[in-house]
Amino acid sequence: MRILKVAAAVMAACAVTGTIGTPTAMAQSACAELGGTVGPDQTCAVHAENDTYLLDFTFPAQYPDQQAVADYLTQARVGFVNVSEMPGSRGLPYVLDAKGTGYRSGLPLVGTESLVFEVYQNVGGARPQTYYESFNWNLATKAPITFDSLFKSGTKPLDVIYPAVNDDLFRTQGVLNAIPQSVGLDPANYQTFALTDDKVLFFFSQGQMLAESAGPVQASVPRAALAPMLAL
Repeated sequence: MRILKVAAAVMAACAVTGTIGTPTAMAQSACAELGGTVGPDQTCAVHAENDTYLLDFTFPAQYPDQQAVADYLTQARVGFVNVSEMPGSRGLPYVLDAKGTGYRSGLPLVGTESLVFEVYQNVGGARPQTYYESFNWNLATKAPITFDSLFKSGTKPLDVIYPAVNDDLFRTQGVLNAIPQSVGLDPANYQTFALTDDKVLFFFSQGQMLAESAGPVQASVPRAALAPMLAL
């Protein structure tokens, strides 16, 4: 089950390093739908503010599955704005800042493209939250890539991913065996990822794998270690 990426209050009110490749015919549709502008570097920027909220979205404009990106950011924006306008809201203006980073692997027409959003949200709670959302696309099949479809049927990728992620978090966070087995072997915790030629990157929202005080974290697994299991 994909982890809910928008705070519960926002969703209730809504009831909300790399280079992307060659632009497609729909390259600016998500940006246009969100009311943004595409700069010379092909980055879309969306900005809105008033007395109750401050909202910024930035992301590469060329990701192939434009509708998925537009739907996700629209949902996030609607819920966020609704919460900011609720009577009794405190600590205004609320803040929603989603920054998208593009990654790619393989050849331009048959490889993969990934888009990962790091989302900072402050809606007046005890502490702001930072979480991730990712989109992955198979250019050869023109279809989304999920964690399940990334690997060959019958393989056990978490037997490799879990210890590799633990080792990487020890290197970056200084915590030995940071993730307990019950959490580390749960595929639900690895749904947010990106692909490069030499790594599979996994992104963990604040409080998802480590204590909230650790903030959002990411870890990488060498692609060579997963190569026999990859379906791509």
